Formats: sequence, structure tokens, C-alpha cells
Amino acid sequence: MENKIRNFCIIAHIDHGKSTLADRMLEITGTVEKRKMKEQFLDRMDLERERGITIKLQPVTMEYQGYILNLIDTPGHVDFTYEVSRSLAAVEGAILLIDASQGIQAQTLANLYLALEQDLVIVPVVNKIDLPAADIEKTKKEIVGLLGCQMEDIICSSGKTGQGVEDILAEVLKKVPSPSIINSKKPNSLSETDVNAPLRALIFDSNYDEYRGVVAYVRIFDGQIKQHDKITLMATGAKSEALDVGIFKPEYKSTGKLSTGEIGYIVTGFKDVSECRVGDTIILTSHLTSEMQPLKGYNEVKPMVFAGIFPQEGNEFNELREAIAKLKLNDASLIYEPEHSEALGVGFRCGFLGLLHLEIFQERLSREYNLDLIVTTPSVAYKIYYRKKIEEIVRSPQKFPDPSEIEKIEEPWTSLDIITPKDYIGAIMKLLQEKRGIYKNTEYLDESRTILHYEIPMVAILTDFYDKIKSVSSGYGSINYEFLDYRTADVVKMDILVAEDQIEALSTIVYRDEASRRGKEIVNVLKETLPKQMFVIKLQAVIGGKIVAAERISAFSKDVIAKLYGGDVSRKRKLLEKQKKGKKKMMASGKGSVEIPPDTFIKILRR
Repeated sequence: MENKIRNFCIIAHIDHGKSTLADRMLEITGTVEKRKMKEQFLDRMDLERERGITIKLQPVTMEYQGYILNLIDTPGHVDFTYEVSRSLAAVEGAILLIDASQGIQAQTLANLYLALEQDLVIVPVVNKIDLPAADIEKTKKEIVGLLGCQMEDIICSSGKTGQGVEDILAEVLKKVPSPSIINSKKPNSLSETDVNAPLRALIFDSNYDEYRGVVAYVRIFDGQIKQHDKITLMATGAKSEALDVGIFKPEYKSTGKLSTGEIGYIVTGFKDVSECRVGDTIILTSHLTSEMQPLKGYNEVKPMVFAGIFPQEGNEFNELREAIAKLKLNDASLIYEPEHSEALGVGFRCGFLGLLHLEIFQERLSREYNLDLIVTTPSVAYKIYYRKKIEEIVRSPQKFPDPSEIEKIEEPWTSLDIITPKDYIGAIMKLLQEKRGIYKNTEYLDESRTILHYEIPMVAILTDFYDKIKSVSSGYGSINYEFLDYRTADVVKMDILVAEDQIEALSTIVYRDEASRRGKEIVNVLKETLPKQMFVIKLQAVIGGKIVAAERISAFSKDVIAKLYGGDVSRKRKLLEKQKKGKKKMMASGKGSVEIPPDTFIKILRR
């Protein structure tokens, strides 16, 4: 049976048409009825449809010309690279999709290299050939230069019209090996005899079902599993029963059994989400012996961006904890740990792969679990070297030590690749210089497109960097980055005072020589965002005891002299003085505190 199975995924840069191509495949194979079809069918979340991007990998099983095709649709944004890497470990082939109007982009290269590391068979495809701006020949030349393949090996298609999609499926059947073929380079590879071997299933994703508990998405590498089999997870040692076993159509479809080479789901029945981890190996409890070896899992993910997540209402902490635990199950790249703040109460310090990852996570907590949140200003992880000759990783400004205790501070740096038409090299290099980037070298993809290689502090690409690259390159530039190392940095903690109260969630780490500029940006956003009160609101950015930026929001002024019609001027003064004393009393009694609207944190984050 496994000889008739083809496992593959689609990899590409963001917005190159992966989900649309997957739609046409679902139609051609009859997996989804035409009356039920809708755009981005495999994108299950409303967020994915609204933003037009794939956030979660999504598997689906299709039948075509007597073959079983297991497709995994993957994200394209750099923040979700971990989703892509997990998909690649479960398949033997990858469709490399390239937009005919944009050519090879940065994430195209990054995903291709991930696929080549897994020794996958690559099927090159030029997509969106129906667009007026499509330059098919130029894109083909770029692919030939990248892969070293022949022109005739490249398929031209349009996910929108369906042109060439059947050719892609035919090429997958022809080139992608079946799971039964030995590939010694793949650590989880199969051999002909593994069909009768003890069960080993790799968990490449999972989900939480309110009624059935944890549902593990698995690739069967050895043996088979049937409904009601007793199972054990090798890493956690957790034991349970396979309540249901099946495939994705793309909804769950119970089959009662999964065999070698197949991709499907196992309803584990676990209620504790920590017992079922992505990368773990499922075996039959009856086969649990010291000789059983787990499958090679996944490299530990390295979050780049850290932010505090706190409930607006303190009594919602348990709901937040449960919500994050369930999202963690569905988002293996997320890490989190409890955090206590004197100002914000109890919450979590969460690690993300990038700013978009943080925004999506926050939005999912709000929508799916109806939680009102406070999100602190994101930061990177700094390495602190103390004068006491000890070192520590600090992920939040709130835990930054006193400057007198610090010998030196190191910040994370990344290697950055920017693909751009050569006409925009000057503007991009100027932007990189402003961001403290270090130029390494330039590669030419062809006579008009280049790859700029830089090293740059992680904090410099934390917020608006992607948008600025798009702006200075008229939308043609694309980026990809990877963690490089830690290097010495001259940074300080900056606190924000609103009405002379420190707002802990707005504390941030800044370069010393940029503190004044960054402080002005934050207080200006606060001035634009905060509603007026019955008293003057002072807005201050402070480093230590020194104010580096300040603004004021004028008070609402009730017209207390409106009722006077003439008379001595002293009567007016008396009423105005009384109003002034009342405002001072309000501030002194603590009734003059200012509540920060939740959207203010997002506005500062994006600024």
C-alpha cells in the first residue's frame, strides 16, 4: 500500500499562492465538493482569511489516479519557519512555488535550504503565470541558476485558473518517492521491512478538542496503529488509548487504522496538554522495551522576541493560563513561563519568533478565548555579565538589574539576507546603516536582482523593519534572518511615567544614544492616544532619575464661572482657585490615576 503513497508539501515565500494552488488540487482530486469550496480552504482560522496569509500548517489526504497524496500546506512568513521545518520532516517531497511576477524571494531560499537539509525531492513550479506582470522566462532562469535543473523540469501553473495544476500532480507522482523507498540520509527513513516493525509515529503537530482532548497529527514511520490500541509517548512516558484514528479530508475522517507511510491523526484522550509534545514518538504500550528508539524529533526552537502577557482582570489568570497552554499545543514555537509584576499582577513572559507571531498570538487569545490583555513592550533576550563574575539571560526590562551591578551587556545579532532589485540597493544600504547593520557582501541572482548579506542587531528588526524594507524598495524587497551570536551593547532601561506613576508595561531597553528619540516617540504616542482627564497629565520618559523626554496632556476645564454675570473679579478668582485645589486634592488622594487603553500598547509597539 505504501508504494501508492506520496507525501509532499508546498513551500514558498509569503503571498506566492500556496493556499490557492492547494484549493485547485482539492478540486481536481475531488477531495472537496465544488459547492463547499471557498478561497483558502485549508486556512481554517478567520485570522488567516482576513490577513490573506497561512499561519498554521494544514495536512490533507487526497486520492488521485489510484494514489494517496498527503499534502501539507505550509506558512510562508519568516515568523512561522518552525511550522515549515516540522512539515518537511513528515514528507519525502516539496513543491517549490515561485511567483512569476516577483521571482525568487528571501523566504523562498530559506525554505528551500530547509528542504534540502531534509534531502527532499524538489518539484520547481512557476506560479501566477496568468498575471500581466508575469515574467516566466526570467523566473525560470533564476530557478535553473538556483537548483541547477533543466528548463523543461520547471512546471508553469496558475493556482487561480487551474492551468498546469494537473501537470504538478503528475510530476509529484513521478518524482516524489514513496515512503517504502530507502533514503539513508533521512534520519527517520523507512525500509521495506519496516511495515511489520513495531509502531513508531512522529507527532508533527497537535490540536486540542474540547470534547476529545489532545489530537496528535502524526506521520507513521514504522508499523501500524488501530483504534483502541494502548499507546505510550516515549519522551513524556504518558500512556493512553487511541480513541480514534483517521486521516484529514481536510476534516477528521475516521479510518480505524493508520499504516506505514501514512499521515493522519490520533485522538489520544489526554486532557493535560503537556503530556503530548510535538516531536515526540508514539509507540504501542505492548512494544515498550529498552530496545525501542524514538524517532529523531525537531531542533529546539529559539524565540527571538519576548513580551509579558497579563490579564486586565486579575481573576482571569487561570483562564489565561489554560488558553496559553492550549495554544502552545497548536503552536510549538511558543515558549512561556509565569511572571509576576507589582503593577500588572500575575501573567506570563512569552517568547515568539517575531513580531507577527506575537500579534497573531495576542489576537487568538482575544478572539478564541475572549480575554482582555495587557501586552508589555516586546524586547529581545539580553545577556548580563555582573561584576560578581556571574552571567544571566534577562528577557524583560522589569528584571533589568541596577547599572552599578553590571560589568557588560550583550545583545543578540542576526545574519540578514535581503533580496532586492539592484535599483534599490542604495536606499536599502542607507536604512541598514541607520539600523546599525554591518555589510558583508552582495550576490547577484541575475543582471537585475541581488542578495545583500548583512549582520544586524535583532532589536533593529523587531518592529517596523519589514515595512521599511518594503517602503524603500517599492514593495520588491524581501528579507530572511537567522540568529547569529551575542555581542556587546551599550543599552539602558527607560521607564515611562504617566501622571507621575511608572507604567511598568511600557518600560523598555534602548540604546543609550537613542534614548531621547525613542522616549519622544513613546510620549508622543501617549499624548495622541490617552483621553483627557480633569487634571493635567504629565508624560515622561526617564532613565534613572533623568528625564529624557516629556509631554503634557491638558486638563478638561469645567467652566465654573459660567454662572456669573458681572460682579467683582475676586468672585471669579475664588471659584477658579477652588477648582484648582480640587484637582490637586484629586491627584493627592490617588483618584487622579490614568488607565492606559489596551490599543495604546499596540500603537507604541508598531511605532
